[in-house]
Amino acid sequence: MITGRRPKARLGSLLAALAITGGALLSGLPAHADEPSAGAAGKEAPRVDLVLDVSGSMRATDIQGKSRIAVAQQSLNDVIDALPAETEFGIRTLGANYPGDDKAQGCLDTKQLFPVGKTNKTEAKTAVATLRPTGWTPIGLALRGAAQDLGKGETTRRVVLITDGEDSCAPPDPCDVARELASQGIHLVVDTLGLAHDDKTRQQLLCIANATGGTYTDVRTQEQLTEKVKQLVDRSNDTYTVAPVKTAGTDKCESAPVLTPGVYSDREKFSEHRVYRVPVKAGQELRASVSVALDRPVARDYGVLLQATSTTGQELVRGTDAGSGRTDVVSTGLRWSAAASKGYATATASASPSGKPETSVCLVVSNSLAPQAGAAADPGLPLELTVDLTAASPAPDGPAMGLGRGWILLLVLTLAGLLTGLLFGWIARWRIAVWQEN
Repeated sequence: MITGRRPKARLGSLLAALAITGGALLSGLPAHADEPSAGAAGKEAPRVDLVLDVSGSMRATDIQGKSRIAVAQQSLNDVIDALPAETEFGIRTLGANYPGDDKAQGCLDTKQLFPVGKTNKTEAKTAVATLRPTGWTPIGLALRGAAQDLGKGETTRRVVLITDGEDSCAPPDPCDVARELASQGIHLVVDTLGLAHDDKTRQQLLCIANATGGTYTDVRTQEQLTEKVKQLVDRSNDTYTVAPVKTAGTDKCESAPVLTPGVYSDREKFSEHRVYRVPVKAGQELRASVSVALDRPVARDYGVLLQATSTTGQELVRGTDAGSGRTDVVSTGLRWSAAASKGYATATASASPSGKPETSVCLVVSNSLAPQAGAAADPGLPLELTVDLTAASPAPDGPAMGLGRGWILLLVLTLAGLLTGLLFGWIARWRIAVWQEN
């Protein structure tokens, strides 16, 4: 143990000097410019309709020793408790009411259990508690009913389908219904969650999700079901204040679609590059982000790359994200302006119709994803690209310019390492001297 007043005083003085030196050097670090503030919330509230399979097969007790319906009910209770106040939420059932053997009658059995709107949580949980596995599985008809429950509007609405089997009532085939809803342009996304694990059910649920830009999840535990539904409800609240515009990236910049500020949706195949073009005027800063939804099982060790390049392919800036396997979305982003590229790679500017210099920046979305065995490769994975143009952040002045990517940062780290080494060397020598004296 180190004792004595003078060594303590010296140690305190040295640490204080180190803190002051580091603070003075690091105080010149350029602060990140404020992120673009979210626009005013749209007039429409986020809307989610949960479609729950209550057919006879939901009696099976194969999820952690519990019945499928008991697991679904407990998960729904947890989801309802956690609902954001602004979310309009509803529940539709299929196979919950007709107990007879007439298939024609049973295949009409889909009903709105709780209307889409501001949720009375006690009433919603009470309604869920009354459900008992009963009848058939008219998924296609239930999807049409859910679309009617949600209505039309400018913002994207979500249907969350929880089922343990494929449709037993086709026609209508649920994949065809999903394509029909997607073709109507009513901004409806269907996410599917499977409680059973046979190939036919998996393929049908994946088809429904793919047709509408949604996701498919193979559920194995109650915790997984609860967490996934909460994620989907939160996504409807956080992501879609404006419905994404469909676009189609190309493999070359010269033929890429020209994007203006907004939110865009596309699909990208495994290990593919998708290119888009954004005109950036002098004095503007480009801010872009991309999210790729993992709507099917993918191999481990994957990543997503977003690059801004010149029209000749020279990289200006990049953003990357490596997948952890813990979420079903991989996202990254970047920022670029001509002023920020001084001394680095630059793009070629041209005159815009307004007379201001304009740079054509190519946004390249790439992924290192690969499907797991048995997972479908087509269609591509859903991606969402956000593009914004703001006033360029002023370049920092003084000796801090370039700190974080140049020699000044290296100098700071070197000085800090040197001072730390001297400090611990001095302490070691002092301890040895004290030990020898005693």
